Amino acid sequence: MKNISVTTFIHTLFLLVFSVLMVAFYFFHGATEEDRKPQKVSRYKPISDSFLFREDLNMTEWKLQQFYNDYRIEPISTESILPKIQKIGETIFEGQTIYGRFRVFKTPEHHYIYVQRLGYTQMFVDNQSSYYDGIYQLVVGIGSAMLLLFLLIYFMILKKLYPLKRLHKQIEQFGEGDLDIKIDNQGADEIGKIAQSFDKAIRHIRQLISSKNLFMRNIMHELKTPITKGRIIAETIDEPMAKKILIRAFERMNELINDLADVERITMYNFEPNIEPTTLNDVMERTEKVLMADKEHYAINIIDRPLSTDKKLLALSLKNLMDNGIKYGKNKQVFVVSIGNRIEVRSKGEPLKEEFSFYTEPFSQDEKRSHGFGLGLYIVNNIVEKLGYIFRYRYDRKAGENVFEIVMND
Repeated sequence: MKNISVTTFIHTLFLLVFSVLMVAFYFFHGATEEDRKPQKVSRYKPISDSFLFREDLNMTEWKLQQFYNDYRIEPISTESILPKIQKIGETIFEGQTIYGRFRVFKTPEHHYIYVQRLGYTQMFVDNQSSYYDGIYQLVVGIGSAMLLLFLLIYFMILKKLYPLKRLHKQIEQFGEGDLDIKIDNQGADEIGKIAQSFDKAIRHIRQLISSKNLFMRNIMHELKTPITKGRIIAETIDEPMAKKILIRAFERMNELINDLADVERITMYNFEPNIEPTTLNDVMERTEKVLMADKEHYAINIIDRPLSTDKKLLALSLKNLMDNGIKYGKNKQVFVVSIGNRIEVRSKGEPLKEEFSFYTEPFSQDEKRSHGFGLGLYIVNNIVEKLGYIFRYRYDRKAGENVFEIVMND
């Protein structure tokens, strides 16, 4: 029951109740007709017998009227009702004795009794039957009205739930990254209040993202200038060791700013990679250019193949993986190999102590920084997702290597 949607539950419930009502109505109608047959026989048989077995056919007017009142019947002309009976009437039962015969007819309005004896005929209308038929029709009418009311309530509930279904689709759009979505359901009921609260939350999130982006751009712009100046001044220092340390510090700060810029660009919800035809060799050539590391620190063994991808992004992800391997591997070396549709980046070292997903989150924790995994793997993971590839990790115990794999789908 927990996994069934509200709409499906309502459909099922109403269909079940509707089916039960229809079955009950069917059996009520059938049972009523069957139950009334013996009652009709027990009513009309004595009336007919009274005329068939009666010795005196010339009763006084007072006795006839008393007879009519007792049985709640009324004599009518055969000629006046015969055409109607022939057209829409139905014989519900009949009988015959040595004294004569009788028949009972039914029309939508009344029941009629026809008695024939020794040339004497008489037609009666049953006033009591119209009373019971009226009650039956009243019950049927009330049941039909309740059924229509039930259907009306059903459609009203569905109409009331429609905004909730539309709100669910809009929430899904928001979850997929569409921050420009606007919730247009501003009703005063509970669903409308939820929609208003969600719309308010979306506006607040948009403001936060806008403020964050503005802050990131400003701080990166402001930091670029002093880092560049510091890097220039570091070149003028005569002490080689101090010069090397300062230059490396400024380069590291510059790398961090570039990483932050990449994170901001790649993680934008509306970011789309520039997919174009290229080759694996072209990707690796670009990777080597942006890596800025001596060739003694890495080795590449790939088999060229055509690709349809964003060359810049794939090169950036490989650069980050190689940079991590060079910086934090045991021998400061990294190996890049291609096997089928996957690219492996290997480096000597101990296996990761935490789950791989722990390291693909953005940096901040000191524990992560102690392992040397900050923004690098976070950027790689986002790039791989944008390209529709798979990013995974395994430890090769036989070789003692950490292996990061990018599995391509082409």
